[in-house]
Amino acid sequence: MAFASFIKLFLPKDKVFYNLFEEVSGTLLEMAKIFEKATLKAESEKADNLLKKLEDLEHKNDDTTHKIFVELGKNFITPFDREDIHSLATALDDVADYMWAAGKRIVMYNIEHDDVVTTEYGHIILKAVKALDKAVHGLRDMKDLQSITDACVVINSVENEGDELLDKAMVNMFSSSIDPKELIKKKDLYEVLEIVTDKCEDASNVIETIIIKYS
Repeated sequence: MAFASFIKLFLPKDKVFYNLFEEVSGTLLEMAKIFEKATLKAESEKADNLLKKLEDLEHKNDDTTHKIFVELGKNFITPFDREDIHSLATALDDVADYMWAAGKRIVMYNIEHDDVVTTEYGHIILKAVKALDKAVHGLRDMKDLQSITDACVVINSVENEGDELLDKAMVNMFSSSIDPKELIKKKDLYEVLEIVTDKCEDASNVIETIIIKYS
């Protein structure tokens, strides 16, 4: 009996890690859908209520990420390198953190909910997170590496869109007669939104590293 328990320590816990990663990416997708919806709301009260839901989802994501780290400490054999598991969990958690940070800024700064740049970032972020969710699910069996690669290409392309959107927004603001206080608030918000796309790319880079090692 003791020997059987000992052997269990060395058995792969693939399903545990895959399930947890898919739970995280699913939470991110839910957050991204809520965020996009909030940027499209004309009624600020409804939009603010939607954005506040991000907090609960961000906390949920923290709990799931913690479970991944706990499992990492408990299991000797993992589906892929321990460092890659840690890096992917951290990158995905960063996506949730910065999405929530952007939501907080919209509420705290009282950014208008028809702000064109924020709305466009809502679309961009949802596109990136959808691709990220697809890539994460592809890791379970890695039977369709091309599909995972294609998803990562989409994420990288979206990150470039985020960079370009930030550049254009900055040029437009600094060449306009916008109130300085509003400029500072929007500049801070837009930079955080762009970081969300950066973090999606960071997660994508880890996934690409994993499939290169195990394909």
